[in-house]
Amino acid sequence: MLIDILAAAGDAAPQNQFGFIEAMEQGGVIAWTIFGVLVIMSVGSFYILITKLLEQNKIFRQYREVRSTFWRAPSLREGANKLDRDSAWRQLVDDGLAAEAQHGKLTDQLEAHDWLHGSLARSEAAINSKLAGGLSFLATVGATAPFVGLLGTVIGIYRALINIGLAGSASIDKVAGPVGEALIMTAIGLLVAVPAVLAYNWLQSRNKRIAELLSGFSTDLLANITSRGTIRPEVAATTTKAAPAKPAAAPVKPGPVATPKPVTKP
Repeated sequence: MLIDILAAAGDAAPQNQFGFIEAMEQGGVIAWTIFGVLVIMSVGSFYILITKLLEQNKIFRQYREVRSTFWRAPSLREGANKLDRDSAWRQLVDDGLAAEAQHGKLTDQLEAHDWLHGSLARSEAAINSKLAGGLSFLATVGATAPFVGLLGTVIGIYRALINIGLAGSASIDKVAGPVGEALIMTAIGLLVAVPAVLAYNWLQSRNKRIAELLSGFSTDLLANITSRGTIRPEVAATTTKAAPAKPAAAPVKPGPVATPKPVTKP
């Protein structure tokens, strides 16, 4: 009899479920909206990271081709034809050659060096601007994601206080759900912000390296065009491999020394 009463009491007691889904369901539309915003931020951050990383790796790979094949061509036009059409380095060469051709059409007296330098600098700025595209989104996510998660935290704590006031007591079944939701939102906000900040700093450092390479290549182009092909980078000056050194001749062993015969007097 006692066992039946305890079993019936256990069946009648409310069963409280605690977990991520339960906490989000208690949060309602606001909690799901904040969670959706954080998911969009995270997906966008990883998409930008992957696409920009592939783009940067492509530029670095093309730079190795420039160092190995471009400067060994007889002319800039022939060297440009060896590069990919969508290459940033091909764009610089084409813009430099176009600026050289346009200089003769100018009515005002302008030095070729200034005109070419300005054209190449404009081409560099366009390439760097394209590489920097999307990084502002990473910076925005890294700066705002913790505050978006904090908004969910504030709303969860506010709901917990309301439940305490309505129940008249701070029992765990009234507080655990909203507080759990609040902690989950804080954790998600940090998980979204930290990778975005790391990706932004990493991609920025790689973009600075690419900008340095572009600037050096632009300087070499300017010198080559204004010198009519006389000046070329030193790395491409030698196209043949150095001949292997001849082995040293073996030392000559000294032969037996002949001893002079004694001279006898008559």
